[in-house]
Amino acid sequence: MTNFWVLNLEPVTVQTLLIILVIVTLLGGVLALAYIFTHRKDGYDPSMLFTLLIMPLVVSVIVMLVSNNLARAFSLAGVFTLVRFRLAMRDASDLAYILAAVGIGLSLALGYVLLGIIITFFLSIVLTLFSSLILFKGNPYGKLVLDIPETLHDKGKLEGVIQNYTRTFKLDRIKTQEGGSQYKITYKVQLSPKTDSKTLIDAVKEVNGGLEVSLQEDYKK
Repeated sequence: MTNFWVLNLEPVTVQTLLIILVIVTLLGGVLALAYIFTHRKDGYDPSMLFTLLIMPLVVSVIVMLVSNNLARAFSLAGVFTLVRFRLAMRDASDLAYILAAVGIGLSLALGYVLLGIIITFFLSIVLTLFSSLILFKGNPYGKLVLDIPETLHDKGKLEGVIQNYTRTFKLDRIKTQEGGSQYKITYKVQLSPKTDSKTLIDAVKEVNGGLEVSLQEDYKK
């Protein structure tokens, strides 16, 4: 170990290994706390939180095992081809946290302790600021899903009602159901500040004959 901030990994000793594992675990915890803070409004995914906690540790261990050995790298690639990885993220912005976790693991696996700490805190601050200023600012969008009978030909009346209770709206999807006797229509809407979901649903039901109507608020897709 040349000094505390840059570790000599040739060869890897028990001391340096324990230092890296402890520090990378703590830094993964810092990134996980940033994830919890930025998702405090909508709630966080526990599986995603666990991934952020463990991924820097796993990445650092894998990189240290491979080291500079080309044969090990090819062997490791062959092992991973036997396993199918599938990560279904609820929010596309979670990918930024995954990449940040990989970067933290790589920096510690290369022995750059100070660099890993700087990367962790800088990315955590940037992700927190951007999430607050960009992702969760402004009026939320909603997804309005409703059924209309095939006999309802006055689509303008329906959209006129929606317009009265929203700032903006856009037709997102339309499909037939019940053997073609009904249509299921999906609108992406932005509610007016003084409009509550019950008022909008009741107004739409007066037009579609009391068929099913649902409104999903804070819709980000």
